[in-house]
Amino acid sequence: MEKEIINRVAQSQLVTFDLEDYYPKGERKVLDVSEWLYEGIILREKEFRAYVDAHNWSNYQDAYVALHCSSDAIIPGWAFMLVASRLAPYAKKVVVGNLVDLETSLYQTILENLDVSVFRDKPVIIKGCSHKPVPENAYIMAMVKIQEVAKSVMYGEACSSVPLFKKKK
Repeated sequence: MEKEIINRVAQSQLVTFDLEDYYPKGERKVLDVSEWLYEGIILREKEFRAYVDAHNWSNYQDAYVALHCSSDAIIPGWAFMLVASRLAPYAKKVVVGNLVDLETSLYQTILENLDVSVFRDKPVIIKGCSHKPVPENAYIMAMVKIQEVAKSVMYGEACSSVPLFKKKK
């Protein structure tokens, strides 16, 4: 006589939280200001402003933009602020840093506004693998936010999860 196979995971209260589900759609672009510096390392205000004025900002329409300088130049804060002021009418978001910094900033905004009440007193598993560039910091932010209300928090997949947090009784 054959025994019926029962999917205990499907019958449990376990809730899966997948950060990939919250990945903001939109193009990511990097704007390297080193190309606007004299010999790639010296910011001359007049020349820098000329490059900023001549740049086609509409190329950043509805994009998420990371501003950075790939050379070892010291960039004054006003320079990034000037560039950001030109990007503001076009870009969805602008940060100073690389693409990981940009993704982290996007997830920070999303997770700060996330309603976690659906996880109250439930075991939650934060899904580990993703095909989109979810930054490590997003997992940490999700963990901290979800553990405020969850019964327990795990990482990975239902079949092979790592326990991270369990609410004390």
